[in-house]
Amino acid sequence: MEQDDKKLFVLDTNVLLHEPLAIYSFKEHDVVVPMTVLEELDQIKDRKRDISRDARVAIRALEDILGGQTTPEEIVSGVPLPKREGHGDAVGSLSIFPDHQLEFTQASLPGDNNDNRIINTALHLQKQFAPRHVVLVTKDINMRLKAKGAGINLVEDYRTDQLIDDIRFLTKGFHQFEGDFWARKEHVNTETQGRHTVHRVPVREVGEENFYTNQYLIDEDSNFCGRVLSNNDEDLEILDLGRDRLLNLDAWGIKPKNIYQGMAMQALLDPDIDLVILTGPAGCGKTLLAMAAALEMVVERGLYDKVIVTRNTPEIAESIGFLPGTEEEKMAPWLAAITDTLEVLHKHDVNPSGSMNYIMDKANIQFKSINFMRGRSIQNSVVLLDECQNLTASQIKTMITRMGEGTKLICSGNLAQIDSNYLTAVTSGLTYIVERFKNFDGSANVYLNGVVRSRLAEFAEENL
Repeated sequence: MEQDDKKLFVLDTNVLLHEPLAIYSFKEHDVVVPMTVLEELDQIKDRKRDISRDARVAIRALEDILGGQTTPEEIVSGVPLPKREGHGDAVGSLSIFPDHQLEFTQASLPGDNNDNRIINTALHLQKQFAPRHVVLVTKDINMRLKAKGAGINLVEDYRTDQLIDDIRFLTKGFHQFEGDFWARKEHVNTETQGRHTVHRVPVREVGEENFYTNQYLIDEDSNFCGRVLSNNDEDLEILDLGRDRLLNLDAWGIKPKNIYQGMAMQALLDPDIDLVILTGPAGCGKTLLAMAAALEMVVERGLYDKVIVTRNTPEIAESIGFLPGTEEEKMAPWLAAITDTLEVLHKHDVNPSGSMNYIMDKANIQFKSINFMRGRSIQNSVVLLDECQNLTASQIKTMITRMGEGTKLICSGNLAQIDSNYLTAVTSGLTYIVERFKNFDGSANVYLNGVVRSRLAEFAEENL
């Protein structure tokens, strides 16, 4: 390959914080890390936050390549990337650019902040290596706009870990057929397996859709509702559930208000499904269904020993300062949605507060911080991971790998309510697990269509 055909990618700090091994994601092209990026990583690595771990991983990855016998001249000119498992196509080079040595020209941005220094580096390299393509890669939208305005021809977001291009294409966990599902189905083989009825339908008679395990199937005109058990090139194996049966499911006194809640409750109460992912707008019932199902399975059915509730703690507004007390007391303000849900579940009791305290003890409900989950192994529990849209893929992976034998994980979130600076709906960890786990036979995903909280909440969701 000619040198002019190889692009030069200049990485911003947030790219390495989002994906510490991003330097291996550019195939045959070369990667440049400005000195300012190293300084920012150095400032972040000692903070008491999860992002500090990503900074340290990125620094170690750079040191593995550039450390040892590498000379200063080689570091500036570029060091070939070593072979790394899972990144066999990364055959470019890595270099550190000493941007602090740049002299500002009339076309440069003022060098009074780090973003401007990185942009100036890309501008300098674009002029130095023309006509070779120089690409600035950053997850900061404003920085991309500034870079374009400053004269950088190629500015991109880091999308290597992005599984879909548009959130509209994210699987909803169910497929709705027009009309009657059973119309024009000529070759159906039905058998009874215990108390379950299973249909085998030729794929060619079902449609062009790519069906996957545990996807729900509904139609418009009949009582049909099923769940895909398996799918090969010829037959689709469908567990017959029935719309009426789903709408009459009951968990801790809560019944589904629509078919989407019915599908979600069926997945939540099925002990063979280890991971349930609930997405949907605010007020669609994600937390209420998850909590009701957790109490039903722990207290009434005795399938699990305890309920663990956790979420990350982004500051939507300004900080309220130091919170005294134990870990559970500190987490209480962040998990008020759970206590609100418990109040709803017991509002008709003679003594609601006494009932709540009894259930908290009986179900062994524990409020835990996600910051202290690494290294744990959680057994025989129902784990509710709320507000997943604010977690990165690596954070959610950390949580899922904590789950031991006999544990059910329920992830819920609304992709329209992301508070993280560098996450979008398509790069959120919630989107990541929906796509990655859709073919796993131990997981189910349901998009809860429709707001059931109140007519006020429904109007706000639709019109604001």
